[in-house]
Amino acid sequence: MKLIIQIPVLNEQDSIADVIADIPRHIPGIDEIAILIVDDGSTDDTVAIARAHGAHQVVQHTGNKGLAAAFQTGIDTALALGADIIVNTDGDHQYPGSEIPRLIAPILSGKADYVIGDRQVQTIRHFSLLKRVLQHVGSCVVRWASETNVPDTVSGFRALSREAALRTFVTTEFSYTVENLIQAGKRRLVVTTVPIRTNPVKRPSKLHRGNWHFIKQQGAIIARTYATYEPLKTFSYIAGLFFLCGAGLLLRAGYIFIGRRAGWFGDASPTNQQALLVGGILVVMAFVAFLIGLLADRVGGVRHLQEEILYRIRAMDLAHTQWQRSIITRIEQLEQMAEGAERQTTAPSGLFTYANTEEQQRQLASRLERLEQAMGSNPLLHHAGEQDV
Repeated sequence: MKLIIQIPVLNEQDSIADVIADIPRHIPGIDEIAILIVDDGSTDDTVAIARAHGAHQVVQHTGNKGLAAAFQTGIDTALALGADIIVNTDGDHQYPGSEIPRLIAPILSGKADYVIGDRQVQTIRHFSLLKRVLQHVGSCVVRWASETNVPDTVSGFRALSREAALRTFVTTEFSYTVENLIQAGKRRLVVTTVPIRTNPVKRPSKLHRGNWHFIKQQGAIIARTYATYEPLKTFSYIAGLFFLCGAGLLLRAGYIFIGRRAGWFGDASPTNQQALLVGGILVVMAFVAFLIGLLADRVGGVRHLQEEILYRIRAMDLAHTQWQRSIITRIEQLEQMAEGAERQTTAPSGLFTYANTEEQQRQLASRLERLEQAMGSNPLLHHAGEQDV
């Protein structure tokens, strides 16, 4: 079981050493732990410090592409490196590394696909009252939209199983937290939370420029993502609003018409033209909105198929990469066996990382052929190879 801890960073030279030092090196149930740094265009010494303090892998953007892009880059890279579990944490040391074993425990036990660390925002003293209220209201909206029960929906401290990671696609440019949670809920992944403690953050947020900017960006993401996965519901709500207003005006127009004929108004003669016109327009708009919802729902069905195809392509690509690694390992074992037997010259040693081009595939095929010849010339080696295959 391989755990990869990805850390998106942007000019975090003052805190990245503490973040890496705080990450546990041994966790029960985990065979290998690797630290992946996703550099989103840092201009300071963040990467050099991270390498010096034990980062195993570093992937760098050519410039600042945003937190959402950095998160997706980390997911893709971690999958390519063979991760079974991926943990995302911040480079400002807000989330203690000591909480990682508790965060991944539901995935290790097979009880969850996606785990989010609950910061228990209402107890964080350095959060202002306004921020705590906004966090609570926003989380309520996201829980409704995602059909999950996550109290801290914008927490960046989260763990994903390989299955959840394969189904994770970031389409927004601002932040991944809300979009991915709604995606997970709509795809029926098992989402759970783990209460965690946090460290005080010594710098202002690099993600947003204040509460109002954060609300606008996250509100747009919620609306867009919900409409993407529930288009018929979204346009039905809009159509329902138009229909109720239009029906109310048409009822008023009908009441006035009947009252005129029945003489309910006496000498007064109220007009119903405006109510009739506006009400008719609103009812037509409701009908059009509902038709748009039906079309969007069919488009959503095609999008669902495309996502499933993309998921299967990613899964096949990952399986192919793992197969290549197993073949490489087997080749190296056979080379060692052939060298130990001191027989014919075997294929060149060394790790052949990928066979993605035709030339590399030819080299790999030639290498296997030479190994087979070496095995064929040594009965003992041939017999040992057959036993091990």
